[in-house]
Amino acid sequence: MTTALIYLIVMLLVAAVVFLIAAVVFGRGEELAPLAPGSSPTRLPAEEITGADVREVKFQLVLRGYKMAEVDWVVARLGSEIDGLRARIAELENEAGERRTWRETAR
Repeated sequence: MTTALIYLIVMLLVAAVVFLIAAVVFGRGEELAPLAPGSSPTRLPAEEITGADVREVKFQLVLRGYKMAEVDWVVARLGSEIDGLRARIAELENEAGERRTWRETAR
């Protein structure tokens, strides 16, 4: 009977030590602290961000993080969207410039 009790106590102590080590290594499940306002762990230009800028963004690898494939997919999608929007803006600006020129010559 005492042997079983000793085994039980040893098992509980081992379980407690494993739990404490896991809690120290992996954290206690709390949320990550927010970044300070205006700071970023990545590098992007302050203005005129292009799709290539977005596609070149690399995030730090950490123990607790996101799936790299999902982040890469989102970054590629955002880069394509930015390139498409910039192309559309340039197209509309050209059309507006042509209309202005046409109106000025029509006068």
